[in-house]
Amino acid sequence: MSSAAPQTVSETLFSWLALTMTPQLGPTRSRRLVERLGKVERVFRASLTELEAFGLPAVAAQSLALGTSRQSAEQELARVAASGASLMCFDDPDYPEPLKNIYDPPVILYIRGNRGALKAPGIAVVGTRHPTPYGVGMAERLSCDLSGRGLIIFSGLARGVDSAAHRGAVQARGQTVGVLGTGVDVVYPRENKKLAEQMLEQGGALISEFPMGTSPTPQNFPIRNRIISGLSVGVLVVEAGEYSGTRITARCALEQCREVFAVPGNVTNRLSWGPNTLIKQGAKLVATWEDIWEELPSQMRLRLQPAVVGDESSKPETASLFPGQPELSPHERKVFALIKADTAIQIDELVERLDPDLSSSEIFSALFELELSGRIKQMAGKNFVRMF
Repeated sequence: MSSAAPQTVSETLFSWLALTMTPQLGPTRSRRLVERLGKVERVFRASLTELEAFGLPAVAAQSLALGTSRQSAEQELARVAASGASLMCFDDPDYPEPLKNIYDPPVILYIRGNRGALKAPGIAVVGTRHPTPYGVGMAERLSCDLSGRGLIIFSGLARGVDSAAHRGAVQARGQTVGVLGTGVDVVYPRENKKLAEQMLEQGGALISEFPMGTSPTPQNFPIRNRIISGLSVGVLVVEAGEYSGTRITARCALEQCREVFAVPGNVTNRLSWGPNTLIKQGAKLVATWEDIWEELPSQMRLRLQPAVVGDESSKPETASLFPGQPELSPHERKVFALIKADTAIQIDELVERLDPDLSSSEIFSALFELELSGRIKQMAGKNFVRMF
């Protein structure tokens, strides 16, 4: 490797990085080229004629033979070092085995945070960017339950269900990994910057196969979905429309022989189409964290067992589609009966519908108690929704 490289890395890692910086090559063609030559380092000893004989595009062969790819890799290493990130190549002994075994694994991973989180068993939680309050609540609480029991939560740090999943893991003080469709130095959307920092502080990670500084272009997000499912032992779908990126992740999971789980939804809601269809096709219906836990391999459950042993009072509260009858006061029961999980109701409508049974002060008091107990959540504009 050139001594000009600003970061000290192995020749193997540098060579893989140089392959990713080669135009019109891509991860699949890169691996096949290395397989033919035996070692990645040998690619850069091959002549232009030999590279063209392997069927490489002319621009790729020239970039490799003339050293342009290596120059680009040296510049990329400088950007990686400046950001405090690290790299992991396909030949690295720490490269996650489940990801290595998918059809088209990335040959380079950019990582911010804890590399070890990539090898731990985990569940991918995915869904729409525009969920209902019900979808947000289920994604957040199921992720909290699962993370609190030692599983890594993998998701894409996008708006909606992804963000809720990461937040749930953060609430459980667990580890969660965001698989980005941007460079690891570009948090998108911007409002998730604080969430990303919390994830890193708690031993999680942000990862990407895209070079530093890559902007959030639409085509990148479907590409990264195979990594989300590839890292996990299963994929949990929470709300997704008929035409959504979540379908790509679910399809990747099936192709990768991963378990597919789904939270059922209201059949009149278009966002329920994805999970309800998956359930009809054989996906496991999920009402509580136990529905996922019981499907894990026994050895994995034993490995995670220390995370669930100890003081019962310290365990996170579990989410369920079918919770026990809450102990509510008569006033709280009347108010709670009018609040739905998938449709927000405005406080003026509550007052109007409960008049003359309850005074406005009694309604306000009931709303306060319900919100304090976590049964409802106040949204913008004095709108209220059920959390379960």
